[in-house]
Amino acid sequence: MRISDLLARDGVTFSLEVFPPKTSDKYTQTAAAAKEIAALKPDFMSVTYGAGGGTGAFTAGIASEIQQEYGVPTLAHLTCVSSNREHVMKMLDTYREKGIENILALRGDLPKDGQISTDYKYAVELIRDIRANGDFCLGGACYPEGHIECANKREDIRHLKEKVDAGLSFLTTQLFFNNDVFYNFLYRAREAGISIPIIAGIMPITNARQLTRSVAMSGTDVPQRFRAIVDCFGENPAAMQQAGIIYATEQIIDLVANGIRHIHLYTMNKPEVAGSIMANLSEILGRGHA
Repeated sequence: MRISDLLARDGVTFSLEVFPPKTSDKYTQTAAAAKEIAALKPDFMSVTYGAGGGTGAFTAGIASEIQQEYGVPTLAHLTCVSSNREHVMKMLDTYREKGIENILALRGDLPKDGQISTDYKYAVELIRDIRANGDFCLGGACYPEGHIECANKREDIRHLKEKVDAGLSFLTTQLFFNNDVFYNFLYRAREAGISIPIIAGIMPITNARQLTRSVAMSGTDVPQRFRAIVDCFGENPAAMQQAGIIYATEQIIDLVANGIRHIHLYTMNKPEVAGSIMANLSEILGRGHA
């Protein structure tokens, strides 16, 4: 099923993300986590592409298993920062063969070895290439606080509009911890003529190291309220997980109460965390009697 059709339905959509293993010996473990997460019956699941785009085969395999074995529509990521055009075309063929019709088209994080593609510099180039080579439903990423490499938020919105005009059907945000930041971004995006659905991406922080990594990679601002939570509970793993689940739950409740209809949860491959949040939201999501 195309994600654009899911997002056009009435009610709130709730999707979950998993990431593939970096090496083949971890595949079974990751597939088992994906199975548990799929059993929660989200509206769809997305499968990431790995740092530097090195997990393409695993991405396709896990996305296909989720869709075929568990009946959950999937969204497969595809990055271009380290890929040449030939590799991208091969991945499109692989996705087609496996019945994957939804792709999240991304530039991807810059690789540590500095080896970047000469065929693609920006995500918009990848989007145009995919659009010209198949009937996929395409999504893209957006950054409520502005992309870390953009000079200002105005420039970021301009680049985002270029991606949308290139053929995107929906957007998913980078993680954020302050909903007011998202509401401000949504207003600016709509003012710029971006009318496609924007899915709010939420990451439950369940340990202090996770917060440090997430902020370093995304530049996301951390409200003092959440820093206090980490300072207080960061040394107690069980308490920090509980606090992180509650904080993410409260974020989602506020989003839904303010008319946001599409929520995406970055699960970090933790079925227990995703399950707890969905249980907290069962009536709010309309799944209390599922």
